[in-house]
Amino acid sequence: EVQLVESGGGSVQPGGSLILSCAASGFTYDDYVIGWFRQAPGKEREGVSCISSSDDSTAYADSVKGRFTISRDDAKVTAYLQMNNLKPEDTAVYYCAARDGPRHVMVVNIFPDAMKYWGKGTQITVSS
Repeated sequence: EVQLVESGGGSVQPGGSLILSCAASGFTYDDYVIGWFRQAPGKEREGVSCISSSDDSTAYADSVKGRFTISRDDAKVTAYLQMNNLKPEDTAVYYCAARDGPRHVMVVNIFPDAMKYWGKGTQITVSS
């Protein structure tokens, strides 16, 4: 059974920074894509950023490019999302998600429907 355990999040003022962590366990395959998605009240869930374990390729939503950075620790099977210059519109529940499989299909993207496993989510609030 795949488990994704998120940590981090909370409240921050505009312009501030936060870091999210997602520790994964139980993958069947050695290769996986892992990342972050978010859902604000009254809005659909959207992709934020993902990273592929096969080549560390990344994908970002246009709204976070230049402000958020995704990384991973291969030994710990943990993904991190460093979020800088946070804005009120970044307020949402952030979910860690992942999928695993053969290397040739682990092409990174940020489509929610492509992900197989989901964490419980953590709230981020950006407000003055």
